[in-house]
Order: sequence, then structure tokens, then C-alpha cells
Amino acid sequence: MGVTIKEAILKRLVEANGEAVSGQELADTLGVSRTAIWKHMQTLQEEGYTFETVKKKGYRLTTMPNNLSPAQIELFLQTERFGRHIHHFDVVDSTQIIAHKLAQEGALEGTIVIGEEQTAGRGRMARPWESSHGKGIWMTIIVRPDVTPQQASSYTLVVAVAVTMAMKTLYPTIEPAIKWPNDLLIHGKKCTGILTEMQAEAEAVQALLVGIGINANQEAAHFSPEIAKIATSLRIEQGEEINRAKLVAMILRYLEQFTDIYVKEGFATIKTLWEQLSCTIGQRIEVTTLRERFEGVASGVTDEGILQLTQSDGTVRTVLAGDIRILS
Repeated sequence: MGVTIKEAILKRLVEANGEAVSGQELADTLGVSRTAIWKHMQTLQEEGYTFETVKKKGYRLTTMPNNLSPAQIELFLQTERFGRHIHHFDVVDSTQIIAHKLAQEGALEGTIVIGEEQTAGRGRMARPWESSHGKGIWMTIIVRPDVTPQQASSYTLVVAVAVTMAMKTLYPTIEPAIKWPNDLLIHGKKCTGILTEMQAEAEAVQALLVGIGINANQEAAHFSPEIAKIATSLRIEQGEEINRAKLVAMILRYLEQFTDIYVKEGFATIKTLWEQLSCTIGQRIEVTTLRERFEGVASGVTDEGILQLTQSDGTVRTVLAGDIRILS
């Protein structure tokens, strides 16, 4: 996908880091007229960007809208494949549903579907997910790893590591921790959920649909009282507004990197990092499955991403799926 003149102007202004850029320089660099530059600047203003005109120096970017448009995300992208094709919606029922359709139609690996708001967002076991407008990151990434369906069972854990590393890189004071299998917690409260679904044949994965929901810019008042007890946002924890497009780009960078390692070397290489970032390992937990409830100490995960639980009599149980509650 080629970069438009408008996107090129925006990129140059962002890279100037608060310094003024002359309209003539932009026109010469991009091979267009000064009038064309002025028209694109007008369009950018209509989209929420604000500029200061510095006499004899040019345009200085003063504020950017905090949205998830392709132009915003592409400003920060450092990937080869992930995020190079973006389907952006103001309101969408579910990014997961659209991604399923796109994947079946042959969408390239790394294609993302992202919405400012989801009206039918869902988590594991079809639970609803609160996806308020312009506050969070609600996206699905289409991944096409060359692995078997059995190997793909650990991919959610790879995603959790990528999202955690992206957050730690941008916000070093925040300490997100991974709760098996698909949540990220900060100070024990949920800020992120991951949902991985698969399109596969008997021996090969056609596509993994990686849904990521992140509470980014909600303030305490945005959560209902019941949700506020168990949920938090990056803004609450960081104490300032989060640039959502920048975070999306950083997640895509880590996810592309870890996906390549995962396909080449398997989950074992990433597993050590997952265990270091997890708040589950070493804790006494209660597991609830469809059939039973039991307790034990979470002692590790297998190379397939299955949780291992050591019970009081020393027996080790494996947990393929279920809800866990940390007791200690």
C-alpha cells in the first residue's frame, strides 16, 4: 500500500518533533505544488490535527487526534507485515467477526481490523466485553503461521508476551502481569483480554484470528461499579492519556517478532519469558472447569501452553481450559 501525499506530510511533521517545517520544503520533497500542500493541511485540520504557522519557517504540528486511523497507526509502525493492511471502523459489531470473513477471503497475514467502538465485543466463552468509544483498543489481527492446529494451542500465550512487552517498553512504571491463559492484570485488576480463534484443516492452520481488547483511556468514572472492582485502564495506572495508535504499533512490532520466533523455534523459547511475566506461576489457585473445581499451586506451563498444577498430595494435573482464581 503506497503512502499518500497527506500521510507523507503528516509523517514529516511528526518527525520534526515540534520544529516547524516549511511548506516549500514539503512541496519540493513530495513533488507537488504549494497549493496542494495547503489543501492537504486543510484536510488534516478537519481530521483533528492542529498546526501553528511560524512566520518564515512553516508549519508546526501542535496536537494530534487520539484515534486509530490507518494514518495514525502507520506513523509509528516498525514492521514488515503486521499492520500493513488496516481496516478501521468508527463503530463495529465485532472486529473478530469481520476478521473471520476477511481471512476466508484470503486477507494477507498481518491484516488488522480495528474499531473505535464495538457493540458486540466478546471474550472467552462468549462473554460480553465492554468496548466504549474512543477509549480502548479493540482489534483483531489475522496471523497465518506455518504450524499444526495442535501447536497453535500455545499461540495465545505468545500474544500475551507481545502485548506485555509493548506496554513495558512504552510505560516502564506500569507492571502488567499475565494471568493464564489470556488476561493481563495490573495490580490484580484486568486491563487486557485476548481471544484467539482458528480457521484450520486437519493438518494445517489456515489463519489465527487474534482478538485483543485493551482498556487504554478509560477513567474510573467510565466503568460501571461492578466492573470498577475488577478492571483498570492504562490511563488510570499511568496517570496520563495513552496514545493508542503508538501502543497498537508497538504491539504489532513485538507480535511480528515473537510470531517469527514461535514459527521457527516453537513455544519453548518464549515460554521462559511468559513464566517470568506471569502472575499465575507459583501461586495457589482455584481452577473451575465445566465439570469440576479443584485447587493447587500453578507450577508451570507445557510447551503446548497447557497449565500445570501441583496438588497438595504432589500429583501434577494439567489444565487445558478453565477459569482460574488466584488464592494467594
